[in-house]
Amino acid sequence: MIVAAFVLAAAAAAAATPATVAQSQILAAMADSAAGWNDGDLDRFMRVYSEAPDTSFVVEDAVITGKAAIAARYHPRFTPEGAAKRGRLSFETLRFTMLDPRHALLVARYRLKVDGVADQTGPTTLLFVRERGGWRISADHSS
Repeated sequence: MIVAAFVLAAAAAAAATPATVAQSQILAAMADSAAGWNDGDLDRFMRVYSEAPDTSFVVEDAVITGKAAIAARYHPRFTPEGAAKRGRLSFETLRFTMLDPRHALLVARYRLKVDGVADQTGPTTLLFVRERGGWRISADHSS
């Protein structure tokens, strides 16, 4: 029994490619970020973003650069007054592509469920970079 379990575990580990490992890690980071949003924890929500000064977030009429500036844009939704508008966040993966060993592209659909309001949903394209602390968003284009 123990030998069979070991053989199955070894086979599963051998089948895991670097791309599938990266995808699992990135999706786990996105799930943790969404949990931070849903719990009203801005720091946890932002943990998935890179600290690199050129980290960017594309908005309707500009490109916001730097994690602190991106967090400042989200901050109003994390105040007591903004909590009702924040809603519940989830992501649906549409496509995942490894670009090279340090970069990955996630195309997803975000969904915000806000009480009494139609769901807000749209595409998001996220460029991830593998950093010392794990996979982090380097560029975010959400509409």
